[in-house]
Amino acid sequence: MDFKLNDEQRMLEETVGRLVRDTYTFDARNKILESEQGFSTDMWNQFAELGLLGVPFSEEAGGFNGGGPELMVVAEGFGRGLVVEPYLATVVLSGVLIDKLGDDAQKEQWLAAIIGGETRFALAAYEPRGRYDHTVVETSAKKDGDGYVISGEKAVVLHGDSADQLVVIARTGGDADARDGLSAFIVDANADGVTRKGYATIDGLHAAEITLSNVKVGGDALLGEEGKAIDALEATLDLGLITLCAEAAGAMEVACDQTLEYIKERQQFGVPIGKFQALQHRMVEMRMELEKVRSITMLAACSLDAPADLRKKRISAAKAQVGKSGRKVAEEAIQLFGGMGMMEETPVSHYAKRIVMIDHWFGDREYHLGILETLIDVDDHAA
Repeated sequence: MDFKLNDEQRMLEETVGRLVRDTYTFDARNKILESEQGFSTDMWNQFAELGLLGVPFSEEAGGFNGGGPELMVVAEGFGRGLVVEPYLATVVLSGVLIDKLGDDAQKEQWLAAIIGGETRFALAAYEPRGRYDHTVVETSAKKDGDGYVISGEKAVVLHGDSADQLVVIARTGGDADARDGLSAFIVDANADGVTRKGYATIDGLHAAEITLSNVKVGGDALLGEEGKAIDALEATLDLGLITLCAEAAGAMEVACDQTLEYIKERQQFGVPIGKFQALQHRMVEMRMELEKVRSITMLAACSLDAPADLRKKRISAAKAQVGKSGRKVAEEAIQLFGGMGMMEETPVSHYAKRIVMIDHWFGDREYHLGILETLIDVDDHAA
């Protein structure tokens, strides 16, 4: 697939690349990870100043008016630096859903706060019983006068421990696993009845288990029409999947580069091990896996306006490929580095952990292969 960046996309790529290259060094990232919240507010403010927090939003809202390709450019750059700031949680998952469902007043209030870096969000969608299935929602939102009372539990909420606001998916109708009856609400993360148990994940990010016990919200907390959030939610999660796949491509690229540099330097029997043909073949295979991920992610990123089933097919294909190719690259990098590849002091170990963990966010390879089985008859040449 021939995918060439236009001038604006190239400018965006250069901006992100320069930011990561100049300020997001491995040592700087390690210092950020040692902080209590697990990310840098100074770096977040830089994202805002550079306009990166507004990439998927309209120019009227103060954004970049970008889509899948633009987010892919940003995410790939972030993947190269293993950026740990809550960009996916705030901008892509929460911000885009607010943009799709919110009324003019809600957009004016919340999108401006996101773009300006003033408010961080987390999407509380998944639940313990549902695992990767976003339609299994037992959290309920019951009418209470002009507002609602929300109760339930949310699992593995990305950056839910540090968010200022939550976008909570709750059921206002239907059975616990029905597509209909899902609604989205904006909930203050520090509201009475909200309990958060935060923790670090192995790839350097943070997540939280969140319990909502009779949390009262006003009628203006509801995003969109009651019980009709499913289509917007799925479109938003699809964009999140593209972002993850692109981030994986960026991390895989650096893992390949660092491995190649290492085998050129490490000597055995008086020569660099990179001279051994068997290792050269393994490096070529790593690069091939990287290009598979990059190509299929490009296709998925350009498919957001395709019919829903075709869009889902291409995005699930990309995520499944990331699971397979990402693991291959991560394992090969560790093996070619030898024991050093397992050390915390070696950057490639952190890239390997992030690449492998990306497979498990929002559905692993097996989950998305299952989706592909149900969409096998969808015409991939449809427009």
